[in-house]
Parts: sequence; structure tokens; C-alpha cells
Amino acid sequence: MIPTQRSLATRHLSSTIQISSSGAAGRRGSLAATAAGLGGNNVPVLARPVLVGRSRSFYSGSASAGSKHASFINGRQWNGSRRTLATQVQETGTTQQQLKLPHFDKILIANRGEIACRVIRTARKLGIKTVAVYSEVDKDALHVKLADEAYCIGPAPSAESYLRMDKIIEVCHRSGAQAVHPGYGFLSENSAFAEKLAQEGIVFIGPPASAIVSMGSKSESKNIMSAAGVPCVPGYHGSNQDPTFLYEESKKIGFPVLIKAIHGGGGKGMRIVSTPTQEAFDEALTSAKRESLKAFGNDTVLVEKYIQHPRHVEVQVFADTLGGAVSLWERDCSVQRRNQKIIEEAPAPGLSPALRADLSEKAVAAARAVDYVGAGTVEFIFDNDTNKFYFMEMNTRLQVEHPVTEMVTGLDLVEWQLEVAAGNALPLSQSSIPLVGHAFEARIYAENPRNNFLPDSGPLLYLSTPTPTTIFATPYTPEQLSADNINGNTSLSIAPSLRIEQGFTQGAQIGVFYDPMIAKVVVHGRDRTEALRMLRKALDEYHVVGVSTNVEFLRTLAGNKAFIDAKVETGFIPKHFADLFPPIPTPSPETLAQTGLFVALRDNTNPSAPPTFQQTPWTSLPSRRFGGDVYERTIQLQTESTTDTPSIVHIVSSQTMPGKFNITVRTPDGTTTTFESVTAELTSSTSLSTTLDAESAMTTIVSQPPAPNVPISLESLNTMERLHVFSGGHRTTLVVPAANWLVSLGNDVLNAAAARGGGLKAPMPSLVVEVKVKVGERVEKGQAVVVLESMKTETVLRANAPGVVKAVGCKNGEMVEEGRELVDVEADPVEEEH
Repeated sequence: MIPTQRSLATRHLSSTIQISSSGAAGRRGSLAATAAGLGGNNVPVLARPVLVGRSRSFYSGSASAGSKHASFINGRQWNGSRRTLATQVQETGTTQQQLKLPHFDKILIANRGEIACRVIRTARKLGIKTVAVYSEVDKDALHVKLADEAYCIGPAPSAESYLRMDKIIEVCHRSGAQAVHPGYGFLSENSAFAEKLAQEGIVFIGPPASAIVSMGSKSESKNIMSAAGVPCVPGYHGSNQDPTFLYEESKKIGFPVLIKAIHGGGGKGMRIVSTPTQEAFDEALTSAKRESLKAFGNDTVLVEKYIQHPRHVEVQVFADTLGGAVSLWERDCSVQRRNQKIIEEAPAPGLSPALRADLSEKAVAAARAVDYVGAGTVEFIFDNDTNKFYFMEMNTRLQVEHPVTEMVTGLDLVEWQLEVAAGNALPLSQSSIPLVGHAFEARIYAENPRNNFLPDSGPLLYLSTPTPTTIFATPYTPEQLSADNINGNTSLSIAPSLRIEQGFTQGAQIGVFYDPMIAKVVVHGRDRTEALRMLRKALDEYHVVGVSTNVEFLRTLAGNKAFIDAKVETGFIPKHFADLFPPIPTPSPETLAQTGLFVALRDNTNPSAPPTFQQTPWTSLPSRRFGGDVYERTIQLQTESTTDTPSIVHIVSSQTMPGKFNITVRTPDGTTTTFESVTAELTSSTSLSTTLDAESAMTTIVSQPPAPNVPISLESLNTMERLHVFSGGHRTTLVVPAANWLVSLGNDVLNAAAARGGGLKAPMPSLVVEVKVKVGERVEKGQAVVVLESMKTETVLRANAPGVVKAVGCKNGEMVEEGRELVDVEADPVEEEH
């Protein structure tokens, strides 16, 4: 049951935002009235009836507004059968009301992955043809297959493909694309790109170049925001980049400080400096500048006070060319790793209606201060200690996390972008924008959370996802949002929904050249509790094999008590590290028995015949046949820590009772568990149905064969078959070790290599950015030796002991594979105490 919120709304009407302009005089929208709509069980409702759709116009236009639009689209004219885009008006009483202008016929998406697929879906819904661009390594990518046309624009490195403005513009002319949607990343916040498109008569589906320039510079944007009355974090935002000067400014601000690139986002070019020494500051400054230069082409940074317990709260804003600007409410993106978001939600938990209205008011003021047009996100740092918020930056593009806003508003933000870019008014006024239920988005990354979230690369050998219930957010009908439905007599009906945004399919390659995000899982429920429960279930059903992912980490995070209680902050992961990274549990006897059965049944060459348990070098342990009717098989299984003692699974099958097995499991601690009359059947190549101790279970087990052409080793996982077991929302990885005889000849070599020690190996496939040492050079413990880059993230390898560099196995600019020894440091001998 949902009580009325009219009293709350009335209480905060003083926070009303005036949204009238020269093109929309006299209109008022009450942010507070809608922001006040938090119902029972934290279910947002509306303060008054809302009309969703386009059956009425919320904006009155004038000839001057039309001229503004004509200037914005750079006087674009269409030839032949192309439409004429000019502002059309008709008299409606004493006012002029804008007619809806037509959409584009064809647009180019200057991006890849899930965002390119996302834009294509909306364009297809609206009947707009799409043009994809791709690099050579993306020739088989999903966005290439979904688009109506696709053009290769260069080699894999972004600088030679997705960042080539000239090639993208050339494809626009070749294909007849009238507009470019930049997605996020790459050229999405590049003012020069927006200007070049305008010069070529092509519409940039985004803000004007002037707004990108103003908000793209974190230092300039802070000055603009201060002038507009938007609170900012104390710091130095000037142009002096002298390291000593910046260090002195940092001392004035007070440590800890945050060094941050003035251009770009995504956590790139950011470093926290807690140690108040010149040496520590200079090292962080050098690293931040180098990363910023590579990512954004500019190494200018600013320095700000680092707030100790902040939340990251951002507001989605939209503005049109006719003077309209609205807030689509806020998102909380506090839980981050490496200064990059991994889970987002809308609305932000725990905000009062007054605070929600204040945030939205300041965000709209920020957009107006730079004459913003299109979709933008105003990011704030919310201080948990003081409940104050400060402007951080404005992202002048569609955000990765935009789906959570779509779910709680029932809107299609890409469609809104296309409407605004075509010159139309915003589809809804402020007072008509819903805020219903609660939504979460979890980003699935190819990375290893237990190895400092380092990115991974490789093929998606297996990909199985939960079944989505929707592709787009479901629009709310007037009946759903009517006064009768929110007066406390009935429940507001929200159908829980699941949405998956992904740009890859099974078999695709996750490379080292781009961001490692695989997909986004988005859920929408009636309240935060329900949405979080849905998210946990969806993550339980999201299975990936081939690359390391953060799926299990996200599942643990979604079940963490502090997160469930909404006690979020940007330092959430380090604060709750022990809970989020518990010891990896020992495989249970049940899991070992199921895995052994999977191997035994899989190795049977004739599924219709009794098991023959054909051996391979990876499973070659005793297999015997007694009297023609009994089969016996022993299988060794290890954890990924290949130095552990293996578990032994002994399976006996009777030919007189097909499908029945007696199994004995002996674990490394000597414990023996017996399962009798076990029923087992392989229902597919990855699905095992078992009845174990009267409990039926369906288990997914995926085999990852050893890498080809890799020397056999008892220690390297790359030379062993791995079995990934998904059951009950958990994943267990077991290894089928190679037979001893396969490695006996190479053991001496392996042991010698292991004994030598001191080698620094690549933790993932990487590009060598800088080799900082030479052969014969002395290094100290902790000294930076090699700088690597993978998926736009820098990693510094440091000497783990004092010593002398004996060999360097890489060079600047070289691509190196995971596990390759890059630098060999001969450690100083340890003096024995006498």
C-alpha cells in the first residue's frame, strides 16, 4: 500500500525551479513536488497526476527559438529526397507552438561494444538506419552485425581507428549519415570533433562544442559553477603545472589531496596522495599526467581536497535548443574500484525530498550556466560526514549507467537525444517526469578482483546469461501514475524487470586495446530491497568462462550487509575488504563428486552405451573393467592452487543398473565421503543432472581445455584442463592435472626456473609503456621497474627485493603476453645471523 505524498510535496514547493526561458516563457516545473514522491517501503511515487507520452506539448516556441536551432545544426540542408529540417511553427491562439520535426534518416555510431548496440536498438525502433564503424579486430563484433551498414576505419589501437575523426567523417559522407552519435568514451567529449562535424554539415548528437570545452576542463568548469552558485570542493584549478607549485598548493589545501586530470573521466588520470612529501606527490603527479596524456591527449591536472568519506551522487539532466532544461533525478555511483564505477543505483538511497530537489536544482543551474543541449550528467561529491554536496564535474555525454535512470522514469534517453538533436523540445516537462521504484546496474568486467582488479583478455569460451524480460524501460501509463493509484488505497503496479546490455556474444574476443567491460545487468523493482534481490539472482545466473570476471565479486557485494543497508561511500571496497574477499572455500565433497561424474560421463565416446571412460592425457588414472559389467574410474581434481594435494574421486558404475554410480571422495585432509546409488545424466555438453543423497540438482560445468602449444607443466594452469562448476549461485574452479609422465622430462628445467626467483612477470596481456631499468643497474625494494598498460589502465611493476638487474626481456611499445618474464632481478644474498 502506498500512502499519499501530497503533504510532503506541499512542504517543499518553495524549492520550485523556474524553467522558463525566451523560448518557453511562463512555464514552471516543481522539482520538489516530484522529488518528494517517496512512498512506503521507499517506493517513489508522484506528487500529482502525470501524463506520459507526446499527446500534449509542454513547450511553446518562437521564431527566435527556431533561429537558435537553425544555428545549432549549422544550417544543415538536405538534397534530393532528404528532408528539410527547418523550424516549423503554427499559430495556436495567441501563442506559437512548435511542430515536431522529423527524425534523421540515417545516423553513424562512432563507438563499439554495448553502447553501440544500445543506440542501434533505439534507432531501429524509430525507423532510423544505422552505420557502424569498426577496427580490424572488431570485424566480427556484435555492433557490426546489428547495424545496417558497417565500415572498417583502421587497425586495433584507438588512435588509429575509433579516434580518427577524418575517417569517421569520411564514412559519414560515403554512407549518407546525417548525424553522429558518439556513445561514451572515445570522441564523445571532444569539442574539436563536434566542430569538425558542424563544418561538414553533420549533426553531432550531443552538446555544442562550447559546452564541451567549458565542462570538459575541470578547472574552468569549477570557476563557472562557482559563479552560478553551485558549491565546489576546495582546491587549485589554475593553469600553473609546476610540480613544486602544485605541491605547495596541496599543502595549503591540506593532505590528503586528489590529483585529477582536467579532461576526461572514467577514473583515468586520478591519484590520491596521502603522504605529505614532495617525493610521494611527484610520483603520483607524474603517473597521473602520463595516464591523462594517453587517455585524453592533455596532461593538465588540478588538485583538490580529498574528502575522506564521500558518496558519488550524480544528476541526469537534459536540455533542448529551445531553452528547456530538466532533471531526470539522481543516481548513486559510490561503490568504485580504481576510481571507476562498478555498480550504480537510482534513486540515491537515503536522500530527503528537500535534498533531492536541491541537487536537481543545482544540476539544472549547472547545465544552464553553459547553455547546455542534450544529455548530460552533473556529478557531485556528497560528504557523508556533513551531508553537504559539492560539484565535481559534468560529463557532457550519455553515461554508462543511464539505464537505471531509464528504468525509474520509464523513458528512453537515447530517443530523447535524437529528439533534441533533431531540434525538438524535450518530450516532458519537469513536473511530468516519473520517479518510480528502484533500479540497479552492475557492470560485468573482464578483470580479476582478487588481483587488484587487473583487466583480463581472451576469448569468451562460454557465456550464459539470465533471460531478460525487457529491452527498453517500460513507459508508465497515465493510469499507473494517476491520482487514484497513489492515494494510498491501491498499490502502484510495477512489473519487476531485468535488462541486459552487452556488446559481445559467446566466442567473441576481449582484447587489450579497449575498456574491459563485457556487459551491464540492469534490474528494476518496486523498492530497493526487491531490486537488490533481483540483482543477486541475475548475477547467480550470469556465467562466463574464458576470461576472469568480476561477477562473483558483484554477487558478494550485492549480498553484503553494509551495502544492503545502503551504507555506501566511494571507499566502500577497501573499508569492507575482508567481507568482500573472503577466503576461497574448499570444494565440497558433493561438488567434487559431481565434477568427477561430469568427467567420467563426458569421456564416454558413446552416450547411449555404458560408460567406457576413454582416457586422455589429462584424465589418465586407473580405469578397470571387471567381469564385463562393472566400470571403475579414479579421477584427480585440484584447486587452482596447483601446489595443493589433489582430491581423489573414485567412481564405480554397474552395467546392470544403468545410470547408477557409487562414488567415494577423499579430500586432501584425509576425509572420505561415500555416495551410493547416485543418479547422473549429462543433459547437454555443459549440464549435469544428479540425485545425490536424495537431493536433485542441475549443475553447469564448463570445460576450459589447456592452451595449445604450451609446454606441459605441473604448476602452470595454462597447461591443464580447468572445470568451472556453477551451482547454487557459486562458482568453483577445479583443475584436472596432467599425468606425471608428461612433465617428468621437463621438471629439471621448471625447478631451475623456479629456484632462480626475482623475475617480474606480466600479470596480464599488456603494452609495455616504459622500461625504467637497464641490465646491471642496482634497484631497491619497491622501486618502479616496468610500467604496463592494459585496457587503458596503467600498472607499475616494482622490485620485490633489493638487487641487480640481470636481464630485461621487453622493450618500450612491445605487446607482452600474461606470465612473460619482463625483468630478472638477482636479489642480494641474505646475510645469516651468527
